[in-house]
Amino acid sequence: MLLWLLLILAPGRQPAGALPKALLVLKPPWSTAFKGETVTLFCKDHHSVAWEYVSWYHNETPLRKQSGKLQISKSGHYRCKTQRSSLSDPVHVQFLSDWLVLQASHPAFERDKVVLRCRGKKEEAIVERTYYKNEEKIRTYNSNITVYPDFNDDSKYHCTASGTNIWGGSWTETSRPLKIQVQELFPSPVLTASPSWPIEGSPMTLTCETWLPPQTSHTRLQFCFFKEHQALGAGWSNSPELQIPTTWSEGAASYWCQARTVIPRILKTSPRSQIRVHRVPVSGVNLETQPLVGQLIEGEDLVLICSVAAGTGTVTYSWHREGSERSLGRKTQNALSAELRIASVREQDAGRYYCAADNLDGPVLSKRIRITLRVPVSPPVLTIRRPRSQAVEGDVVELHCEAQRGSPPILYRFYHEDVPLGSSSAPSGGEASLNLSLTAEHSGNYSCEANNSLGVQRSKMVSLSITVPVSHPVLTLNPDVAQAMVGDVLELRCEAQRGSPPILYWFYHEDVILGNTSAPFGGGASFNLSLTTEHSGNYSCGADNGLGAQSSETVSLNITGLSKNKVTHITVGVIGCLLSMLGLAATAALVGRFRTQRKSGTIPRNIGSVPGPDPPAQALHGPPSLSRPALMELQPLYSNAHSPRTHQKGEEPAIIYSEVKRADPDDPARQDREEAAEGYENVPCASLALDH
Repeated sequence: MLLWLLLILAPGRQPAGALPKALLVLKPPWSTAFKGETVTLFCKDHHSVAWEYVSWYHNETPLRKQSGKLQISKSGHYRCKTQRSSLSDPVHVQFLSDWLVLQASHPAFERDKVVLRCRGKKEEAIVERTYYKNEEKIRTYNSNITVYPDFNDDSKYHCTASGTNIWGGSWTETSRPLKIQVQELFPSPVLTASPSWPIEGSPMTLTCETWLPPQTSHTRLQFCFFKEHQALGAGWSNSPELQIPTTWSEGAASYWCQARTVIPRILKTSPRSQIRVHRVPVSGVNLETQPLVGQLIEGEDLVLICSVAAGTGTVTYSWHREGSERSLGRKTQNALSAELRIASVREQDAGRYYCAADNLDGPVLSKRIRITLRVPVSPPVLTIRRPRSQAVEGDVVELHCEAQRGSPPILYRFYHEDVPLGSSSAPSGGEASLNLSLTAEHSGNYSCEANNSLGVQRSKMVSLSITVPVSHPVLTLNPDVAQAMVGDVLELRCEAQRGSPPILYWFYHEDVILGNTSAPFGGGASFNLSLTTEHSGNYSCGADNGLGAQSSETVSLNITGLSKNKVTHITVGVIGCLLSMLGLAATAALVGRFRTQRKSGTIPRNIGSVPGPDPPAQALHGPPSLSRPALMELQPLYSNAHSPRTHQKGEEPAIIYSEVKRADPDDPARQDREEAAEGYENVPCASLALDH
């Protein structure tokens, strides 16, 4: 009859989340005993031995006893349970009346050592013990032996005992066969996934579930996870869990795990589990930009960010602009967003943009957003709009500044020689103007500046020359006296305090033009006049620089008497004229007489002298002292005659200043006559003598 030692882990695995099984422990640790002996049972959970509130079962019948230990003497299947554990595996304990039994230690785990004990009722009579496995001798040993059975080992063990009796004969006893049913060190693992139906893109936790009996808690397990034929994570680890941060839908995939011990080396594999990841269609497609809409500046990079609020798996993103058939770009990736960079955008890149996302359920479009660019201003152009070709003081000119490119609003500033004149804003872009009433100080260089907060640009310089009409000139006399003497030289000084050069000055005596002179660089001009009695009266001057003539106020001048020098000059002149006339008369009489005597032949060879040679020719003219004075010739010194202008008040005869020169340069009276003739006017001598 076979003796079965039932060390069963039933049903072989423990459901996830259940309490660990209790372990029934025997003392002594043999599941086979002789009748009349007792065995004490203890119930142990995964923490320690329980001493109270233990439930006991004999052949599946509950026993009333609830203490932590139970003494038995009847054969049968025993089980126990504590408050912190589930029902233990059953243990079959037999009490036999045989003379020889083979005992195995309890509990027995796979590849763990099991002690076999061959025991007789009279141990002292046994001389030799022999152990057998499947009828084959293992060893002859007069003590216990150790074996290492595998899990689900179907081998049968027995032993024999021999000795001698009192009559000198030998005897042999054989035990019943024993089949050791070995308990698993740990059950085959089971792979579980949490969540059991994961959503694509979400994390998933894989657990390789198995357990070790409490009395083998010193044994360490290692775990490894697989997807199809590829190991996941870092390979073998001490943790029974593996965290997968993100799952992707690739159809149903086969997952499994392995658990192993190092000593003894036991490897067990879980069944394969098909895990299907659920794919979520994309939704909530949105397009954003960097920089934000309205802050993009021409020349910067534009980043288009397409994102989805929901959606799993591989997503294909594409970017589009209205009016363009081709997409701007396309990307496929396992992410909830993607971006496209457009480098150095230009003004023509402005428009309405949108993106699309697709994870094999059809593209979903985002809303359209309008992309506008802020364009820095270009260098402006300054133009000066004037009412005439040459700007004149008092004119109103328009300073016009315009930048051909630039996002509004644009602030324009105007400068004269880098001094601000004012500013004007163009809220919608374009141009701006500033009106300026001109004064003489406004001549110079002008520029303008454009600023739209994206940079400041300055125009080129534009020059403006302002012509100032002449002011009323002021006439002054030098010397500045109300009365002057005949023969004095008078300087007429005319000056306009304001007026752009060149300035032409005209001088008038009783509204009759005396002459003109130019001041090419502005300022005043002078006119010198040698006075006569006719020069008494009112004087004035005019100034003109092409923008209108201006007249001075009149200045009166009274000329009285002759100067001493002038009287002397006139007296000498009159005497000279009289002597000349007498000389001419005497000469005429002598010539007449000479002609009469020559015709009659009575011309004496020597008048008033004794005969002799002919006298020298000079004797014919008389003595030098009686010679006629040389004729004086009037030579002009300078003239103030000018062509009249359209604004002249009337014509006047030329006024010529002359000096009297004699015919004989060796005349001893030369110096006196030159002084007398200095400044003398071209008036006939006789008339002058009669006047004075």
